Amino acid sequence: MNALPAIDLKDASSFPSRRVETWKYSDLRKVLREAPEPSPSAAVPVVGGGPFETLRGEAMVFVNGRAVSVDAFVASGQQTVRLRFIHKANNTGHASSARISARAGAKLLLLETHEGQGSGYVAQNRLELDVARGAEVTRIVLVDEPEDAISITQAHVRVEAGGTYRQTIVATGAKLQRLETQVLHLAQGADVRLDGVYALSGARQSDLTSVVDHVAANGLTSQLTKGVVRDTARGVFQGKIIVERGADGTDARMQHQALILGERGEVDAKPELIIYADDVQCAHGNTVGNLDESALFYMQQRGIPADEARALLTQAFLIEVVDRIEHEGAREVVREWLTARL
Repeated sequence: MNALPAIDLKDASSFPSRRVETWKYSDLRKVLREAPEPSPSAAVPVVGGGPFETLRGEAMVFVNGRAVSVDAFVASGQQTVRLRFIHKANNTGHASSARISARAGAKLLLLETHEGQGSGYVAQNRLELDVARGAEVTRIVLVDEPEDAISITQAHVRVEAGGTYRQTIVATGAKLQRLETQVLHLAQGADVRLDGVYALSGARQSDLTSVVDHVAANGLTSQLTKGVVRDTARGVFQGKIIVERGADGTDARMQHQALILGERGEVDAKPELIIYADDVQCAHGNTVGNLDESALFYMQQRGIPADEARALLTQAFLIEVVDRIEHEGAREVVREWLTARL
């Protein structure tokens, strides 16, 4: 598998610069030249159980990199896990590591939140996720952090034959925010969907990077990422799908669409398909533009103020991704969470 570079917050020499191709648009060494001081321990907030609190389930909580109870979970049957990364730090750094496995035939709803309650912190979050044969895992990620934070989240996902993996990430950016997903796709009927949304304003940046490696025949991958940038914000999408020799019958589709609302926003996109097999159906697309002026004009002609019309069109553009979430309760939480930040 084409692994992305490993990072150790205690070792500044491991921080990639733009000279590393996969970090070309997110120069970590430029914004973090030295290893940060370790974050102190902190208590779990007394009030509130995170954005997904109403959906209940088992709780896995990390505060400033430290597991409050457990750092590993094995799902069997039908279960819900709320994985919370809470950052109550100021100008310090910490790393978290969680491992979650879904046994054969299990159905797991993984509700992951990144809750930034400090300022100027550096956070690295690692997740190892195993989807066994015939298991189904839905991972939904909400990332809400301060504008001066640096955060890196790296998820390594292994999907066994016949497994199903659904992922939706919704990010609002930070000083440097990167969300990596690496999927080892063992195919033979396995089905993977990777979706993402970034909604950025101010000087925020968010980088959604993924690598899906099809190593066996007859696997499915579908990917839809949409983003909106305002002001001087910067959105980054890097998606790579690899179809190895022998992975015949692969069906892989990737689509990225972004809106730039203003003259100083920036979007960098790099969709890639690398195919070594025959008899495959693979495609990718990338579009970056502005709001539909004809639709904006139409709405204004019907008495809707320009700012409200823009907001409605922006919301409709992004909500398409959210509406692909199959779990009704989670979908509604994400819709409300995103709408409140638009």
